[in-house]
Amino acid sequence: MALGFEPSDGYQDNPQDGAVDEPQALSVSGAMALAKGALESVVVRLIGEVSEFSNKPGYKAVYFTVKDTKASLPCMMWNNRYAASGVELSVGALVELTGRFSLYAAKGRMNFDVFSIALAGEGKLRMEVAQRARRLEAEGLMNPERKRPLPLYPQTIGLVTSPRGAAIHDVLRTLRRRYPMAKILIAGVPVEGPTAAAGMIEALHRIEASEAEVLLLVRGGGSFEDLMPFNDEALARAIASSSIPVVTGIGHEPDTSIADMVADVRASTPTAAAETVAPDQIAIAAMVAGEGEALQRALQRRLERTRVYLERIAHRPLFQEPQRLFATDAQAIDDLRSRLNEALPHRLEAHRQQLNLCAMKLHHGLQGATQLYHREVKYLSQQFKRLLEQGAIVSREQVTQVGNRLQAQGPQLLTPYKTAAALRAARLQDLSPLGVIARGYAMATTNDGAIVSSIEQAEPGEDLRVQVKDGVFVCTIDQKEKMTVAAVEWKE
Repeated sequence: MALGFEPSDGYQDNPQDGAVDEPQALSVSGAMALAKGALESVVVRLIGEVSEFSNKPGYKAVYFTVKDTKASLPCMMWNNRYAASGVELSVGALVELTGRFSLYAAKGRMNFDVFSIALAGEGKLRMEVAQRARRLEAEGLMNPERKRPLPLYPQTIGLVTSPRGAAIHDVLRTLRRRYPMAKILIAGVPVEGPTAAAGMIEALHRIEASEAEVLLLVRGGGSFEDLMPFNDEALARAIASSSIPVVTGIGHEPDTSIADMVADVRASTPTAAAETVAPDQIAIAAMVAGEGEALQRALQRRLERTRVYLERIAHRPLFQEPQRLFATDAQAIDDLRSRLNEALPHRLEAHRQQLNLCAMKLHHGLQGATQLYHREVKYLSQQFKRLLEQGAIVSREQVTQVGNRLQAQGPQLLTPYKTAAALRAARLQDLSPLGVIARGYAMATTNDGAIVSSIEQAEPGEDLRVQVKDGVFVCTIDQKEKMTVAAVEWKE
């Protein structure tokens, strides 16, 4: 494109002498207007890295600067165009701009008026990844509530990584050092390239179907483009739906991949990921030792408390003098035994006196009754004698009748007295200990005459007198046996 200058721009020819006159001087505003018109007619497309960015509230445009290794260019873009582009600028982003140069005459400053903007190279990839991440976050795949805790002491650990990279050696070395008792299941897959995401998804499913309790998804560092398989949406969904916890260790610290966002735990490097799932055996040994010492101290304290408690119990009067437990009952038994020993002779004496009294009454009663009968007999005898003397008057038949009457009436007169005497004798027999002995029982007494009614009153080696119905045995006790007397309940 050629730039032409008209005479009105300050250049004038002199046709008379054929020479070109000196250009006419322009005002500053005229010169700026000339330059503005020339610049705004140039529309270009360029690529640069954003080095400055300003989007202040209330401004009609956003202002930023793009640069390369040799130059920088201030740019401005109206807010409506910036919002329609869908791009969020940030320092360091590589962008592709389409626009024209513009001159702000008031300040004498040139800007690049941007018509359209798009992320270029890695910046475009970052925008796509950011949009994908926002969509998955909206679905809840990155919610902290969804993420699962890691097992404290996993027995089997799954590892998904490249079999030829340095990451697998870092992980295995760390696991061998920290937690050598764990079993490692390795799924070697490519972690870079167009087929890497599909390979990692297949490996995740295979590890998930095994006995692994936790899964490590790791790789070493690389460029943003190299890490794109870890931003794959299908891989992110496979990680989120895994039945076991997933720990990522992708060695690209400045950036966080989508796989890191949906994983249950994100570590900065493969080594850090291995340290996350594997407890330190030294720390475990120290913890076990500490718990053992604490348990030992607790047991010692418990044993000491128990010993003191048992000693206090052992020093109680009850265990020092066990007989005190039964002292009251023993005294009561001794008291009852003493009262029984005192009461039984008195009771027998009372019965003996009552028996003697009954015998005296019976003797006097029999004497009185006999005396009465004697008088009657004497009277009848006298009458009979007179009648015999009057033999002429009384016949033999009358004598026989009188004798019969006498014989008939005599026993009848004695019957009440015989009955009373029999009753008193039976009563006396019932009350007499001799009657009980006569029925087959025996009565044991000590040498001093005390009645023995319990085995507690005599000990082996002592002598006893055992009275039966027809005599007395003098015995020596060899041994004694306790019998339990069961109570008998009489029912009608």
